[in-house]
Amino acid sequence: MNAADSHQGTRRLTVAQALLAFLARQYTERDGRRHRLISATWGIFGHGNVAGLGQALLESGTEMPYFQGRNEQAMVHAAVGYARQSRRLSAHAVTTSIGPGATNLVTGAALATVNRLPVLLLPGDTFATRPADPVLQQLEVPSAGDVSVNDALRPVSRYFDRVTRPEALIPAALAAMRVLADPAETGAVTLALPQDVQAEAYDWPEEFLAPRVWTVRRPRPDAHELAQAVAAVRAARRPLIVAGGGVRHSEAEKSLRVLAETTGIPVASTQAGKGALRHDHPCDLGGIGHTGTAVADELARAADLVIGVGTRWTDFTTASSTLFQNPDVRFLNLNITGFDAHKMSGRTLLGDARTTLDELTVALRTLGARVEHGYELRYTQGKADWERRVTAAYAAEDPDARPTQTQLLGALDALVTGDDIVINAAGSLPADLHKLWRPRATDQYHVEYGYSCMGYELPAAIGVALAAPGRPVWALVGDGTYLMNPTEIVTAVQENVPIKVVIVQNHGYASIGGLSESVGAERFGTAYRSRSAADRSYTGDPLPVDLAANAASLGLRMIRAKTVGELREALAEVRAAKVPAGVYIETETADTVSGAPPAQAWWDVPVAETATRPSAVKAREEYERQAAARRRHL
Repeated sequence: MNAADSHQGTRRLTVAQALLAFLARQYTERDGRRHRLISATWGIFGHGNVAGLGQALLESGTEMPYFQGRNEQAMVHAAVGYARQSRRLSAHAVTTSIGPGATNLVTGAALATVNRLPVLLLPGDTFATRPADPVLQQLEVPSAGDVSVNDALRPVSRYFDRVTRPEALIPAALAAMRVLADPAETGAVTLALPQDVQAEAYDWPEEFLAPRVWTVRRPRPDAHELAQAVAAVRAARRPLIVAGGGVRHSEAEKSLRVLAETTGIPVASTQAGKGALRHDHPCDLGGIGHTGTAVADELARAADLVIGVGTRWTDFTTASSTLFQNPDVRFLNLNITGFDAHKMSGRTLLGDARTTLDELTVALRTLGARVEHGYELRYTQGKADWERRVTAAYAAEDPDARPTQTQLLGALDALVTGDDIVINAAGSLPADLHKLWRPRATDQYHVEYGYSCMGYELPAAIGVALAAPGRPVWALVGDGTYLMNPTEIVTAVQENVPIKVVIVQNHGYASIGGLSESVGAERFGTAYRSRSAADRSYTGDPLPVDLAANAASLGLRMIRAKTVGELREALAEVRAAKVPAGVYIETETADTVSGAPPAQAWWDVPVAETATRPSAVKAREEYERQAAARRRHL
């Protein structure tokens, strides 16, 4: 930035200019490798940031790369995809105007914080000096003059500050970087920036603008906790490892593999942890919980020790506290975050996943700890049985038939290599992927299921592709998800980011339709159909909506496929494309042909306690039967 010194040891810049100069000089360092902490900024401009951060980004030139978004929520999703692919060592910032631009960040911020992924949010805010009150888009709260719509970001941010004076940026920016770079604290960080303060000049100390490195530590476990953990593993006859997203964030996949091979302990995975072991590793059982595999859930029910590595223990993982049924089951929680380590009333092993797994492996190898041969045979056979079910679900004997959703996954499975990355977040696909997908690389499987946010896939694919240039990145989206947030197709075209999009048309919210049926709500309001002339219900013809034409109109090179054979050819063509491209396929709908094995464990969705419709009465009876198995692990 070109700005004259006002006096020795300072630089005179606006708040916005100083913030960008500061961000451009922040780095993380782990294992001796340095990464730029904020490598780019996304932005949509309005009267809350156009003259502040907008002008500063223009003036910064290449020092702070800029990406033009189309939707504020989508910009956060792109930033989150980038951060996850970067293993949380590098992140993006997102700037918006005040008012609706700022509140559109809330969903993305919640997703980032739920998934423990760093993103820096820089929403514009109303005037700090209040020259006119109210200004355009200002929220008026009669009981509090210092509240703006940005306060909606407080509960979904790991750190929040409003910079109402130039000099206040210094502690606020440093605190923001500390949280973003801390693996135990990271998530969405919000610095609300009043539009007048953004444009105000100040003499900034050179020390504030100097390069700064934030060490991402690998804390070792406490020696006493480690000794207790070793004793617990040695005493267990049917131990089971549950790998969560923390394995990936820590780059601990090799350490997990070595522990499994040393001890013979099988590994099941959450949505965030799937792929921690390759699908063909003898110890890999695939997904666990409500959307898990039969072998993983069977072993979970009998396990006497469950070792959670980097997992938050969500209800899908625990089957709403009905999965771990052994009356003597105990939990050992390896986590860098004390909040998560103390869940399930488990024995804690607080530390970095890779460091702690390595030390645990050394101790167990020294003692010769290994599961019994009969236990290995049991899960090996169960794994082989499940693989046969996957193969059957993927199989499509008639190339001229319309594919099921699982046959679509089978066609993609036959095409991809370890270079490909597959992204999904919502609908019926997360369940099918968690059960069936065969990860060929530790970072191939990217399903956002902490928040399961419709509209995540397309922008996240852009973020992932920016973090992994040259690798094929697939965004798998259903028609419901596509309609939520297709705008960043334009961004992919503008930046020539060659994402691969698969639009699955099944005429509605297929996942919620199935859930609705199971809880006695009879798929009410879940189909994309015209109203029936008889009773005005949504049971008429499918809507005449052409999603392929819509995507093409936004610049995506689209290929329509109607049959299994055409699908295979289209996927191959899209994979080879050097521009953003996609496949549109209408699958057999969930209420006619499923293809995927049913749920192997329960999920608690309360059913009406009293009802007159027989479907709800029957569903309530089933709910009470399943809920009776729920237990608190104390």
